[in-house]
Amino acid sequence: MPRKSAYKLNKTVALVGMMGSGKSAVGQAVARKLGVAFVDSDHAIEEAANRSVAEIFERDGEAFFRDKETRVLARLLDGPPVILSTGGGAFLNPRNRDLIAARGVAVWLKADLPLLWQRVRHKDTRPLLRVPEPRKRLAELLEARTPHYAQAAIVVEADAAYSIDDMAARVIAALEAHPAGILERVSR
Repeated sequence: MPRKSAYKLNKTVALVGMMGSGKSAVGQAVARKLGVAFVDSDHAIEEAANRSVAEIFERDGEAFFRDKETRVLARLLDGPPVILSTGGGAFLNPRNRDLIAARGVAVWLKADLPLLWQRVRHKDTRPLLRVPEPRKRLAELLEARTPHYAQAAIVVEADAAYSIDDMAARVIAALEAHPAGILERVSR
């Protein structure tokens, strides 16, 4: 159950960025600090499909997964404001970017290749990195996706020296500073 907070979240915050950028860990910390729910869109897709993301990719292909992803995002964005961790490829789809911009706000957790590689290199749960040269593939994905992520309304730079709480504080500060009134202080 979300706790009371000194803030009121007026729109869903969709965290976007590469695998390993911290969307889940930072998102959970932000949600906890703001007293709102945290939702992982990949988990919501897995629940809807009754299969893991890896199984969906393997059995039905990426196009099927991306269609499910758009439908789940639309449903989640229609609900109450939450902190939403999106899959690394979700923001590449113009329809998803439009949905997020219309009903929420996108926050890009921007991390460089060395930091991303450090975080994902030992995980075998990343379907797109199940290739002979995963670091090279990660670099290619980062290069291809950066122009899409750069369209996010807010950018928060990640750094290996930042803790999860440091990043959460940076995200909250960016939300509070944004002129669209996404996050406002309320009296306790």
